[in-house]
Amino acid sequence: MTICISVKVHDCLVFAADSASSIIATDPNGKQVVVKIFNHGNKVFNIYKGLPVVAMTCGMGNIGEASISTLAKDFRSLAKDNSSKYYIDPQKYSIKEFADKAFDFFFNEKYQGLKTKPTGDHTFEFWIGGYGAGGSQSEVWKVHIASGKCKGPEEVQGGAGLGLSAAGQPEAFNRLVVGYGSSMSAGLQAAGIAAKDVPNALAEIKKKTQANLAYASMPIQDAIRLADFLVDTTKGYVSFVPGADTVGGDTDIAVVTKHEGFKWVRRKHYYNTQLNPLETDHA
Repeated sequence: MTICISVKVHDCLVFAADSASSIIATDPNGKQVVVKIFNHGNKVFNIYKGLPVVAMTCGMGNIGEASISTLAKDFRSLAKDNSSKYYIDPQKYSIKEFADKAFDFFFNEKYQGLKTKPTGDHTFEFWIGGYGAGGSQSEVWKVHIASGKCKGPEEVQGGAGLGLSAAGQPEAFNRLVVGYGSSMSAGLQAAGIAAKDVPNALAEIKKKTQANLAYASMPIQDAIRLADFLVDTTKGYVSFVPGADTVGGDTDIAVVTKHEGFKWVRRKHYYNTQLNPLETDHA
């Protein structure tokens, strides 16, 4: 499981995620249970080195025998290969083009190509954000597979959109930022509000409870600090509620800006950088 955070302001786009990777099994009663958690998963990616574009993932950690981390790097290699259908021209690309080709790669080719597809409830999200060629503001798109279905790339935030987004396990994010958790709808119905009236009630509640933490003009360093805070808050929340610590490990953070492009802010490595002086960041 995962927490993925996006902070989009005028000067930059920040993606941040934890590193927990859960091994799920089905018990004799058909219930899914967490049997093991590793805290070194890779969920944030430099998806096209040299361009102001960043990606992150949550949900399934693999498609077939390949991890999402490996598949993301496969996609990155193909995006630079001008003989590939996934080729992306660095001089005239858009973030939507990245999302369209990621959808074709992850869903149409890799997921649909599985001989044996996952069963039961399962989800996969691949977020891509950044600045298109000549673009003045960043965009955020995602590919979302939900129990075998995917309707294509979804726009999370367009060029004019600003603020915060979360994916994976956003309960702590929702309670802190939105002002209520996932059980609010059921609570309202239990209090006598008709199901058809719940969406309007939630919209009115949100107007009063939403916390304004992101500002369009906030500096890059503060946008980074906010993303780090929201991931760390989720880690703390998950560590105290009942159940396995499915959000944890190091926080990886990357930022893209119009002029400086992609920059790692914090990145774990499986190798010692002092012993590999010519190596660049592997993700």
